[in-house]
Amino acid sequence: MPGAATAQQPASQPAGTPPPVEKGSALYGRPEGGEAAKLAPIAGPPLATPLAKLPLDKLKVPDGFKIEVYASGLANGRSMRQSPDGTLFVGTRTVGKVYAIPEKADAEGKRTIKTIATGLHRPNGLAFHNGSLYVAELSKIWRYDAIETHLDDVPKPTLVYDDLPKDEAHGWKFIAIGPDDKLYVPVGSPGNITMPPDTHAQIRRMDLDGTNVEVIARGVRNTVGFDWNPATKQLWFTDNGRDWVSEDIPNDELNVVTDPGKQHFGFPFCHQGTFTDPEYGWGHSCAEFTAPAALLGAHTASLGLRFYTGAMFPAEYRNAMFIARHGSWNRTTKLGGDVVVAKLGADGKVASVEPFLTGFLQDNKYAGRPVDVLVANDGALLVSDDYNGAIYRISTTQ
Repeated sequence: MPGAATAQQPASQPAGTPPPVEKGSALYGRPEGGEAAKLAPIAGPPLATPLAKLPLDKLKVPDGFKIEVYASGLANGRSMRQSPDGTLFVGTRTVGKVYAIPEKADAEGKRTIKTIATGLHRPNGLAFHNGSLYVAELSKIWRYDAIETHLDDVPKPTLVYDDLPKDEAHGWKFIAIGPDDKLYVPVGSPGNITMPPDTHAQIRRMDLDGTNVEVIARGVRNTVGFDWNPATKQLWFTDNGRDWVSEDIPNDELNVVTDPGKQHFGFPFCHQGTFTDPEYGWGHSCAEFTAPAALLGAHTASLGLRFYTGAMFPAEYRNAMFIARHGSWNRTTKLGGDVVVAKLGADGKVASVEPFLTGFLQDNKYAGRPVDVLVANDGALLVSDDYNGAIYRISTTQ
């Protein structure tokens, strides 16, 4: 692939005019006038919302289900992993912390929250394997061994991998360990829309010690959620579409890796499988690239994804995908801020994408923003909300 493009700097700039927007900025490509010029990323509150003020009364789930607060007080809590013994680990993007929540609650139903790491740089991604917690910072991946026996005296971590770019744009990682016992790590595009170098816009996998690295997917703008189909062992992932083409295109994508190392999913040439990019699409056809398995809405910030492998939910949810849509910020009418369920047909293809958890979006404003979903050991579905710093638990009423 060609090298990364950089924003052109004018030879001179009239006094009093704003500097040009760098390609790494979320605002690169934003129209200068009209309603679009008023839109900007939505910052969450600096502190976690108190339990009594969480929007639980606004949240809706289908008949036969109930939602409750699993834990609160986790400022910016995002990606989740649960150990076989029940400890829930939660990463963050903006506060540099990793939390641990032992499964057992007190007599009042409140769970203890332990901060097991601080001062990290965007420790969003987590994985858990054989008693060890893997934590992905912006450009490094660490391993904390025997973590559950050291929640109060966390040992010094072991560096697993540090050959990662340091771009802030789409630099926070979601990581996971696949059924092949390999560690999967995405590297997002270094900007909204740019020609990525060979080191970006991809998903890598490696041995658990950081060796034998290979790229298994290219043309991936920014995935912050993926999981493996329990039946086929194929990797499915969400991918956030580019910004500032229009309010209604392109859609975020749901993709599946069927031929590791040989598929290109379009970025930056083609979006949503049907739309060639106004800048980089010239001379290309969307037919050159792997088409999405489903579309997830324009600018919905589709993030966490998990196949439902529990036994609590009705049979219709078995092996369906729950997807957290963080919610749009660059649409005048917001879209997302919910959890949807993508159900597969007998042919293994997506048959429907249906609402499951709604209510975070109220009067075009966010009462919360879901980031990740996790099938808990008991079969309930956990949902993280980084806007409020809370984890919700969805279970059946029977």
